[in-house]
Amino acid sequence: MLPDNMNTKKIVTLFLAFATSFWLKANAATVDTALTHSVAMSKDIKAVVIKPADYSVTKKYPVMYLLHGFSGNYSDWIKKIPAITKLADTYHMLIVCPDGNFAGWYFDSPMNKEWMYETYVATELVNYIDKHYATITNRKGRAITGLSMGGHGALFLAFKHQDIFGAAGSMSGVLDIRQFPDSYGIEQVLGKYSEHPDIWEQHCVVSLVYLLKPNTLALTFDCGYDDGMYSGNQELHEKLLQRKIPHDYTVRPGAHSWEYWGNAINYQALFFSRYFSNAK
Repeated sequence: MLPDNMNTKKIVTLFLAFATSFWLKANAATVDTALTHSVAMSKDIKAVVIKPADYSVTKKYPVMYLLHGFSGNYSDWIKKIPAITKLADTYHMLIVCPDGNFAGWYFDSPMNKEWMYETYVATELVNYIDKHYATITNRKGRAITGLSMGGHGALFLAFKHQDIFGAAGSMSGVLDIRQFPDSYGIEQVLGKYSEHPDIWEQHCVVSLVYLLKPNTLALTFDCGYDDGMYSGNQELHEKLLQRKIPHDYTVRPGAHSWEYWGNAINYQALFFSRYFSNAK
């Protein structure tokens, strides 16, 4: 006997729900936790790797490296803003979230070889990702950005390694570290500012603009108007204007918060997607 109309509707509804759930799982980004190794620091380090739904070893994908902030770790972005997986799907890119330690600042410390996060991210991690995933293995397929400490880290690494990264960004970046000589653990990596001002100068993004030439690096950065990092971002913007370095700079309402960064990353990903498309 055929089921009545009510039962038929229930069966159809259940089938559609199951089919939709199956389709979403089959057509969604996947999240890996990669165990990488740093020879420079003699230790294993975890990283999140987000692959788009259309990922295939027969294709080559661009990569957006996404750095966390002070006191964070490699899992911050995927835990706080899980919607970043949709950006991997939308723009057909890999998203890699490295670990920069609680306060590693993405520097190679001249004081302590346990802090070699410039070498780790810009060389060791990039080499690992290119070896283990289907990536575009040149600067035209790599972008790097981050929030706060990671915003400074992203621009610092990109300025110094323009052969590795073709595009870079920052969200609420601590772009003038000299403003915080006694905060955020910078002194454990670079030494005290009062004793080593030259070293701090050499590791400060706003002091490294001289490394840039027009149109050599695609740049985008933003900051909330109510953010304590606003002045440093404004300073970088003005220095880039003086040197006629093209860049996108955005100031929005907002503070130093995940609410702000969860919104800002959408615009950064769009900027990098356009760069990847034009760089082919």
